[in-house]
Amino acid sequence: MAYAYLFKYIIIGDTGVGKSCLLLQFTDKRFQPVHDLTIGVEFGARMITIDGKQIKLQIWDTAGQESFRSITRSYYRGAAGALLVYDITQRHTFNHLTSWLEDARQHSNSNMVIMLIGNKW
Repeated sequence: MAYAYLFKYIIIGDTGVGKSCLLLQFTDKRFQPVHDLTIGVEFGARMITIDGKQIKLQIWDTAGQESFRSITRSYYRGAAGALLVYDITQRHTFNHLTSWLEDARQHSNSNMVIMLIGNKW
């Protein structure tokens, strides 16, 4: 399907905060309560229509483990936005946002939009 615009978004945050669930909900409109840990990066896409124009949104779900941090950094390039996710039931995931925000600012362009998402049910 042809599209007028393409936007790339990256989902970042600690492991277990629900990044993969957000991706699955957005791309497939379904919830999976148990999800394997992401190894490296997972990718999803969805077409939306705004003002009659087709827009493709690419969503890159990154691994939250420290051992994958260097891999994750390479995916900031070209991203229009970052979804900075934490678990509202786990205070330490909120406290770690400073480090994630630093990474996002350091490895992306200065125009990238960064959105904070408190997640979990």
